[in-house]
Amino acid sequence: MRYSVVILSVLLALTTHTNAQSTKGLGKSDPEAKKILDGVSAKFKTFKSVKANFSLAIENAAGKNQGTKTGTVQMKGAKYRVTLNGQEIFCDGKTIWTLDKAANEVQVTTLDNSSGSITPQKLFTNFYDKDFLYILNEEKKVGAKTIQVVELTPVDKSKPFFKVLVEVDKSAKTLMSTKVFEKNGNRYTYSVSGMNTSGDIPDNVFLFDAKKLPGVEVIDLR
Repeated sequence: MRYSVVILSVLLALTTHTNAQSTKGLGKSDPEAKKILDGVSAKFKTFKSVKANFSLAIENAAGKNQGTKTGTVQMKGAKYRVTLNGQEIFCDGKTIWTLDKAANEVQVTTLDNSSGSITPQKLFTNFYDKDFLYILNEEKKVGAKTIQVVELTPVDKSKPFFKVLVEVDKSAKTLMSTKVFEKNGNRYTYSVSGMNTSGDIPDNVFLFDAKKLPGVEVIDLR
């Protein structure tokens, strides 16, 4: 599976809403954990644009590292661009272009603006509100930083994962990592570093221009 697809699959798992479910009778979330998650969401929404490095590490059920891939993500409003190992995903808020450089082809789709749409922005905002119960697991020191660990469990037990650990920088109120535990034993750790929120990313960064890649095959799936 392509690693960009893995990332989007993790995002889909985290953000797809299950409106038919209810937390009633399933226990209550920890108010302190909600304060932490709400703080991350509120802080992220104040940024005009964001550029960050990320890594995706995958472990199998035996705990063996299946590899780590790195990339960058740029976000501005509903727009985003993900660059990862020969692939790029562009989104101008309406259209998504997924470029496979090795195959020299790009697939074009329409962004679904429903609540269950897949976007990197969802990972930094209130994806947790309707679909999870959550508790504050621990606080720990990593260097000079105090990290708060929030454990989330899905309300919908048919999800392919049973637990998500979110690590938050307590002082900065920014997301450090998200670790997804699948029922089959696989674990996906999505870590963020080098976040830059001070610049203003030009809108054309989020547009795919076929003229810059002569001979690229455009597969329009809209």
